[in-house]
Amino acid sequence: MRFAGRCYRGHDPGWSFTPLSGAGAASTGGRFNRKGEATLYLSLDVMTSFGECTQGFTNRLQPLTMCEYEVDCEDVVDLRDDAARSAESVDLADLACSWLTFQLAGREAPSWGVVDRLKADGGSGMLVRSFVAGASDANVNLVLWRWGPDLPHKVDVYDPSGRLPQNQLSWPKIAPAKA
Repeated sequence: MRFAGRCYRGHDPGWSFTPLSGAGAASTGGRFNRKGEATLYLSLDVMTSFGECTQGFTNRLQPLTMCEYEVDCEDVVDLRDDAARSAESVDLADLACSWLTFQLAGREAPSWGVVDRLKADGGSGMLVRSFVAGASDANVNLVLWRWGPDLPHKVDVYDPSGRLPQNQLSWPKIAPAKA
């Protein structure tokens, strides 16, 4: 399917100069990617992106740089409901697996196998519910494995006034407050 719309992501401010890289996911691995696999995790609404950033522990919020994205991608697999997952032969339990436990044990997470198959079938990404604590079927993420500046897998970060830093050294120097 084609997904065209706005998405959101909260970034660690120290790495907000690379909002399109997928490098953070590659460095740590994630539910839908092994270490070393660049993946762009986006949410369809701002509140879902906050939930993803806090992993559902909303009593504390680390500093974030929120970004909005314009997405126009073909080859997105829709796994939001039972019928769609059944059509793709995807089990919700595989998507919801305890991926970090598998990763720490040096084993393959079932969710990674799902992604491998979807990629092999030509998928550029998927629409999938959030699995953070307290999330419902209404909390949806767009997870991309193929994206860039051009169609058919176009993703742009919305930054019309150039507020995002260009590198880790480009944050403006702010004088400390006087006591």
